[in-house]
Amino acid sequence: MAIRKIVMYPNDILEKHCQEVKKFDKKLGKLLDDMYETMIEYDGVGLAAPQIGVDARVAVVDIEDETGTIEMINPLILETKGEQTGPEGCLSFPGLFGEVSRPNYVKIEAFDRKGRKYTLEAEEFLARAIQHEIDHLDGVLFTSKVLKYLSEDELKGVEAE
Repeated sequence: MAIRKIVMYPNDILEKHCQEVKKFDKKLGKLLDDMYETMIEYDGVGLAAPQIGVDARVAVVDIEDETGTIEMINPLILETKGEQTGPEGCLSFPGLFGEVSRPNYVKIEAFDRKGRKYTLEAEEFLARAIQHEIDHLDGVLFTSKVLKYLSEDELKGVEAE
């Protein structure tokens, strides 16, 4: 496994609709392993392939709950419900945080590293993280959804709740 360099905004790959994965091989497994290591190294809860300069519909999410690490290859949102508003940041925008509204529930379909299709349902923070990473794969940045940017004091207040 290797820690990869995070692509910072502005970089064209961050606003590109990524290519579908067609080969489920050792190279894909290494990419997923590297993405996980990179996400942990930079203290993230999710990472999409374009954030390390790779044009592929691949993302990982781990919010450190009982769900564990979620590897999403060619993810597709099947259903959303409700609404939540909360703080978001992004490894490609270090130090920048904003308040974003997203659906509170999401149901997705994706593939694992071996090419097996699965569905997953998530709510609250996990749903937020999954949707944030899928947005990356579609070239959509969280900054395009920000209701307001948060100061350090506002962010600390949210984290304390």
